Amino acid sequence: MSDANSNNPVALRLIDREFLIACAPEERDGLIEAASLLDRKMRELRANARAPSFERLAVLAAVSMTHELLALRKQQGGHDQQTAQRLAALRQRLEIAMEGAAARHGEPVADLLPKA
Repeated sequence: MSDANSNNPVALRLIDREFLIACAPEERDGLIEAASLLDRKMRELRANARAPSFERLAVLAAVSMTHELLALRKQQGGHDQQTAQRLAALRQRLEIAMEGAAARHGEPVADLLPKA
């Protein structure tokens, strides 16, 4: 973790406001990228709304982006579960094949595995 003395402020612009936020040098690029994404989202929302306040735009953007993040996490979780199920099925098939090979050769399964 960085100590407080190594944190330098970075200027971030959201719509027409500038914010100085202290961050560690290794976090600077990610913070700038996040602010840029937030700025684009806020501008998109402003274009579709009637004279919204900055604060309302910020809240709407935060809720919208959080919703997108949760949807992606849920989608990724489904992919992770499918991958785990496929790996379990492959492991089961491998064990069956190894047991069949062991039975044909009269050797314990462990003896058929390569030595590390």
